[in-house]
Amino acid sequence: MINPLRFWTRAPQARRTLLFASATHVWSDLFFALYAPLLPLIKDDLDLTFTEVAMLKSLYAAASAVLQVPVGFMADRVGEFWLLVGGNLWVAVGLIGMALAPSFILLLAFTLLGGLGGGTQHPLASGIVSRAYDSRARATAVGTVNFAGDLGKMAAPAFALVVAVSYGWRGTMLVIGIGAIAFFLALMFIRRSVEIDRPEPVESKRADAYDGTDKPITGFKILSIVGFIDSAIRAAALTFVPFILEDRGMESTEIFIMLILLLAGGAFGKYLCGWFSERHGLISIVWVTKASAAIFLVATIYAPMVTMAPLMVLLGIGLNGTSSSLYATVASFVPQARRSRMYGFFYTTNEIGSFAAPLAFGRVADVFSIRASMALMGLLAATILPVSLALRGFLRPSPAWEEA
Repeated sequence: MINPLRFWTRAPQARRTLLFASATHVWSDLFFALYAPLLPLIKDDLDLTFTEVAMLKSLYAAASAVLQVPVGFMADRVGEFWLLVGGNLWVAVGLIGMALAPSFILLLAFTLLGGLGGGTQHPLASGIVSRAYDSRARATAVGTVNFAGDLGKMAAPAFALVVAVSYGWRGTMLVIGIGAIAFFLALMFIRRSVEIDRPEPVESKRADAYDGTDKPITGFKILSIVGFIDSAIRAAALTFVPFILEDRGMESTEIFIMLILLLAGGAFGKYLCGWFSERHGLISIVWVTKASAAIFLVATIYAPMVTMAPLMVLLGIGLNGTSSSLYATVASFVPQARRSRMYGFFYTTNEIGSFAAPLAFGRVADVFSIRASMALMGLLAATILPVSLALRGFLRPSPAWEEA
């Protein structure tokens, strides 16, 4: 009989780090994807407008961005393990509060408070994995972590399909919140076997080499702009795809199934593109994924309903495939000891896009229509293509600090 704990402790350190980061990412992305399938139910239950629906999604994203930069600095003192476990426990408690909130105002308040804990996951998990693997395997490793997150996203509509149909959106949040608390409390017992090294101070020679040129910083800024647009498109689409499907006549159960397909495509796209970018480069990945996303977003308005299932899979690949390549590329501009911090900055700019886009497109849907909002999303997706070309002069072979 296989002993899971023995298997865990005998695994190489890099693999244990990858497994730990992936497990926490499954739960974290489940937390933050849960709103998407439940929003139509919440809208009907609380009689909300599209703008109010967008406020919930945007506030959740904004709250998760607040602590992303500070946790990169806190990791030096507290340690990444406790921040990752504690942050996810925080979100789980927030979900229970959301489930019990009797009004829109209180739901907003618990959304804000619960979302704050989400700031620990992405910068710290990406930071520890990028330190655990060298440049040859980093994109695949980061892609694996992001693929794990998409398994959590896929689980969100699956839980909604099973639980929300019988017990509503409140019951779904309550079950996931309680289950997550049990998981992360149990995770504390593997602390010694994980042994995540804290970032070491940058040697002065390498720090000077990095700070002596503006090229990496400029490249990082352009990459952050690309990440901002990518996150804005994805957040807006995940918020309003359920409503365009509802507008076209689908019932709740059908919508949940379409969202599972959408997020399954996203999971496949992230993993595939993380592997692909090592061979074909970031810009090629951006153009393939975002050009297809632009086309398929508009297609949700006009495509025959019989084609909607494969369309959701392809749209998911286009929406999510870009991000693995972007996350892995951050390490090309940042020395190892600064990665948790700089990933924090990168994810914060991404979350600003995730905050602003649902509000803007929700307002368009209220003033014009949900179909006009989807068409505008397709246009925004196309704008990332020329912006990404500005990175061509900054992408280069791995610098010396990556091989050390």
